[in-house]
Amino acid sequence: MSQRLIHGSDWTFPLLEKLDKTIGDVAQNHFGLDCYPNQIEVIASEQMLDAYASLGLPIHYPHWSFGKAFIGHEQQYKRGRAGLAYEIVINSNPCISYLMEENTLAMQALVIAHAAYGHNSFFKGNYLFRQWTQADAIIDYMVFARRYVMDCEERYGPENVEAVLDAAHALMHHGVDRYHHPRPLSAEAEAARQADRAAHDWANFDDIWRTLPKKRQPEAQDDLATHNPLPQEPQENLLYFIEKHSPALEPWQRELVRIVRKLAQYFYPQGQTKVMNEGWASFWHYTLMNRLYDEGHVDDGCLLEVLANHTNVVYQPGFDQRGYSGINPYALGFGMFSELRRICESPTAEDRSFFPDIAGGDWRKVLDFAMRQFKDESFIAQFLSPRLMRELHLFAIGDHREDEEYLHVEAIHNEGGYRKLRQLLSRQYARESMVPDIQITRFDHKGDRSLTLTHFQRRGRPLSKEAEVVLGHVESLWGYPVHLETRNEQGEQVHEVPDMREEDAALI
Repeated sequence: MSQRLIHGSDWTFPLLEKLDKTIGDVAQNHFGLDCYPNQIEVIASEQMLDAYASLGLPIHYPHWSFGKAFIGHEQQYKRGRAGLAYEIVINSNPCISYLMEENTLAMQALVIAHAAYGHNSFFKGNYLFRQWTQADAIIDYMVFARRYVMDCEERYGPENVEAVLDAAHALMHHGVDRYHHPRPLSAEAEAARQADRAAHDWANFDDIWRTLPKKRQPEAQDDLATHNPLPQEPQENLLYFIEKHSPALEPWQRELVRIVRKLAQYFYPQGQTKVMNEGWASFWHYTLMNRLYDEGHVDDGCLLEVLANHTNVVYQPGFDQRGYSGINPYALGFGMFSELRRICESPTAEDRSFFPDIAGGDWRKVLDFAMRQFKDESFIAQFLSPRLMRELHLFAIGDHREDEEYLHVEAIHNEGGYRKLRQLLSRQYARESMVPDIQITRFDHKGDRSLTLTHFQRRGRPLSKEAEVVLGHVESLWGYPVHLETRNEQGEQVHEVPDMREEDAALI
């Protein structure tokens, strides 16, 4: 029997180092997980609250909303209404995992397995993270962003900086261009680009009036606007368009919008892989800790403590039970990866019918393929098994416009409902279901400089009341009138929010 690593609940730094080495050896050499190098930090609960409130980035630039979130989490934690995250992990190279110092030794082992090898291998392997983030540069870029924001606060005042950040934060979900992959983040490249822009502005400052074009005749202006529309195609990345074309932003304000847009791009893969990422990490902390137990590295008490916490994390309350808040991504993700392993190792006739390509296959290769090549929407559409649907008691409720009096049960977990349930649940994780499709369709750059946003309605769903508040943020960044119109799936305009300045003028 191997020498046991865990005795009691107290931990020391040499013991954490030994745990990390042992877990890493099992994860990488026995199960073949491909990970970035690890950097493990131990922080206090106050620091964990601070990091948690800063969108999981302890080196984030300062903003009042993070302080507000900190107080909210702190009050919930002190009153016993909510627990703290056991860990925070940053998608960087080396991968940084923050452990809470109040954790017991068994919990530190679980967190190392979960974050330092589960999340870490997902960050390095999943195609969305490979395409949208650069782990080597994110820390340097956040240091650059933090310094830039703080410099702006000193030069232009905290209120002016917060006004730009507030407006840009409100548009973060509309700061991603899904079909054009971003350039890699680089603090050095950003600093060089800023220097080049400043040098160009300075060199052209004195000659600016000489280079003004001659005034065109009104007919010529109309003709130019007709033949050179802007944008030439609808643009879904609102922050990018505002950053490049806003007539009102100063260079430093434009740079702040760019920083928020880069941050939105960094978080884009995490929003698309919540079920997979947490499910993958949960599957591996469960698998690794059981392997350590089988090899004699941990005792019964440690494994029982780990399993108790694991059960709490992946618990799925029923829809009519207290604490229900939708489908728990940990429960669904862990259940799906565990099912994939079972389908490979012990397939049934039903599994062979639903998953003929993977039933009876090598579970490590199948899980690795699923982790690398899918996001939540496609992962559920491809791999949600009938057995897991039965275990979770899944069913679908339809709310049809043509029948406002009743709700309808569309499908249940039976032979006739499996495929429809899988399809409907998959759609819930599509970006179109979570973020309304709003695009910039017209910039009147030869007229009153107004901007027109078009909301392309999906399944007849209107925008929420907060849309007008967000529209006010767009207008504050744009500096000129902004119109919002809604078009249904037939292309007909069904609603319009007028320019808020016009409403104010009418009231006066």
